[in-house]
Amino acid sequence: MENEQKFHGQGRRDFVKQTSMLAGGLLALPILSKANYFSGSSDVIKIALVGCGGRGTGAATQALSTKENVQLVAMADAFADRLNDSYNNIKEALGDKASRVNVPEKNKFIGFEGYKQAIALADVVILTTPPGFRPIHFEEAIRQGKHVFMEKPVATDPAGIKRVLDAAAIAKQKKLNVVVGLQRRYQNSYRELYKRAQNGIIGDILSMQVWWNQGALWVKPRKPEYSEMEYQMRNWYYFNWLCGDHIVEQHIHNIDVGNWFKNATPQTAGGMGGRAVRTGKEYGEIFDHHYVEYRYADGVVMNSQCRHWKDAPSKVDEEIVGTKGRIYCDKAQIVDHKGKVLYQFDKKKENNPYQTEHDELFAAIAKGEYKFADAQRGAEATLSAIIGRLATYSGQVINWDTALNSGLNLQPKVYAFDAPPPVLPDASGNYAYAKPGITKYFVS
Repeated sequence: MENEQKFHGQGRRDFVKQTSMLAGGLLALPILSKANYFSGSSDVIKIALVGCGGRGTGAATQALSTKENVQLVAMADAFADRLNDSYNNIKEALGDKASRVNVPEKNKFIGFEGYKQAIALADVVILTTPPGFRPIHFEEAIRQGKHVFMEKPVATDPAGIKRVLDAAAIAKQKKLNVVVGLQRRYQNSYRELYKRAQNGIIGDILSMQVWWNQGALWVKPRKPEYSEMEYQMRNWYYFNWLCGDHIVEQHIHNIDVGNWFKNATPQTAGGMGGRAVRTGKEYGEIFDHHYVEYRYADGVVMNSQCRHWKDAPSKVDEEIVGTKGRIYCDKAQIVDHKGKVLYQFDKKKENNPYQTEHDELFAAIAKGEYKFADAQRGAEATLSAIIGRLATYSGQVINWDTALNSGLNLQPKVYAFDAPPPVLPDASGNYAYAKPGITKYFVS
């Protein structure tokens, strides 16, 4: 298990004290899942899928493609059509392993509360709903004593980050494996680059540049029969309580690489962003571009940019500059400042990191090993992206500890299709969105 990275500052110290006390009170609690005791025997490792969209379907297929004795026994989603499509697609994708899907109708749970019943039937839970739900689902999985694979990001607001961190501390006490889908950490080329960076091949890090620039994404049209809650759930990418904006939902991968190689989290974020191209009401409240300057405690700056612009050049990459050289992550190459190649990863040795995440997780569970505690670093990466969003939305410089301890919560008071979501359209169907210089955070 890789060493957990540390939060900086007083906010982090206070958190450690708080969660240590919380976790300490749970030492006497039983570990509920027999999955902790698997030792390579014929015992079946039972899986529940919570969130049956495209990523959930892919993650479940990968979990069921491991070498271990696994079965999918329960599924939960807010929508029956999504669950049924996922069920059929998983079976088709597995081919001759389709018998690993063993989900009778009674184990297919529809609605906002079905996740609790699905989790109860499993040893391992896959959490792949829109990320706004991740904190409550992760809490419940850990409360029930289950191992977890959860997709990034792990929250959309600081209040959710706190909940994930609290649950992560309990997971450690219960020795529950948790893997977060920041798959570059499971990719051979990135692991080799990181190892060499830690051994000093580029010297001390001076700066970092990270990008996720691509074209347009999908949009789900509104239908007359939808309530406002259902519409936002169907079109979830464009609402912050569900998605967190694409800087959080997508660009988190690149931001996490910077934190990983730096072995630190940023103290502040400042930047700019807006809605230059994607301006229609169908795009909810999120921006189509962000630029953020992240500053670390030692003064190192990570420049971050992400955008969704049709017909503009795409770039998804990270570049890390040190005193003796630089790393080009997409090329899997390290050069000195004169351009001499110091290391080139052999792309023939590249793996599928999405599959490796599950291979390593389920191998550990089958052996009865406690090996993975990704939740804290998943929360760190998510909060890094969140403070970037808050900075671009407001034009302010956002402090890590201030945001972490702010209690800012984007979630609805009630999860129900007839309940109002946190943001509502005006009479023309348009949603209010942030305006830098007007939108303010944490101002007394």
